[in-house]
Amino acid sequence: MRVLLIGANGYLGRFVADRLLADPAVQLTVLGRGDDADVRFDLASGSPGALTRFLDAVHPGVVVNCAGTTRGGARELTRHNTVAVATVCEALRRSGCGARLVQIGCAAEYGPSQPGSSTAEDAVPRPGGPYGVSKLAATELVLGSDLDAVVLRVFSPAGPSTPAGSPLGRLAEALRRAMQSGDGELKLGGLGIQRDFIDVRDVARAVHAASLSAAQGVINIGSGRAVRLRDAAAVLARVAGYGGSLHELDGPPGPSGPVRPVLGHPRPDPDHVAPVGHPYPDGCGSWQQADVRTARDRLGWRPRINLEESLADIWMEAACRI
Repeated sequence: MRVLLIGANGYLGRFVADRLLADPAVQLTVLGRGDDADVRFDLASGSPGALTRFLDAVHPGVVVNCAGTTRGGARELTRHNTVAVATVCEALRRSGCGARLVQIGCAAEYGPSQPGSSTAEDAVPRPGGPYGVSKLAATELVLGSDLDAVVLRVFSPAGPSTPAGSPLGRLAEALRRAMQSGDGELKLGGLGIQRDFIDVRDVARAVHAASLSAAQGVINIGSGRAVRLRDAAAVLARVAGYGGSLHELDGPPGPSGPVRPVLGHPRPDPDHVAPVGHPYPDGCGSWQQADVRTARDRLGWRPRINLEESLADIWMEAACRI
């Protein structure tokens, strides 16, 4: 089976590439903007016609799209998360390759959910920010394309190579700095948020399973369990061997209610004013938890890697910077 992978240099894409390369039945071709791609192509600015000609030449059986961005303003998010997917869908419609499309979506498409609830695929999406809107628009393009396609809505990925700017990445960096400087007290803000963390290697397994399956529509990929960030912080501290104490900070009330310092401000320096803002600006409120029964039933997939192992890998990389 020839698989065309788009976005292999991204956080999720590199693990998807590793998983696909480990399958001897897969012939992998990488398309992307980097010099190390087999074919250089920018989905946000390239034409569907040019991509169609490449698809007809390579004739993949599956196209996996891991490309996209989590940062930038609404215009940049739309270009890289929505226009890019429109290009892929149009090129596949024009091509004679008949490839199956596996699109990587995001739980931010759902927006806030009721604390204590599990979000299933039939929930009405109400994204709370431009990133979620751009990803939801991409999902709607895929679902309306009449292609053989599946969208994997990935909840909060964790594990090796976790971006330093993510909540878990900032937690690890805060611990690293505290241990490096000998601080016996670590003050963090915004630890009440609860998210469904899923190891990035389990995400890659789900992509592989989806590539081989006939499942269509939207499928949630998560652990099925919401974890409070303060609990993740405690586990990370234990894994790191941090002997100090953890304290949660709440900022003074503002016009919109309590304002929390950005998670990861590590030094209790009264002369230093911590920047303020939402510690997890995904537009998903205080709670997210996936209903993952569809992934089990239609992909034969279950998460294998627990959060403690994911956090240990995050800390391993952070500790190397000490």
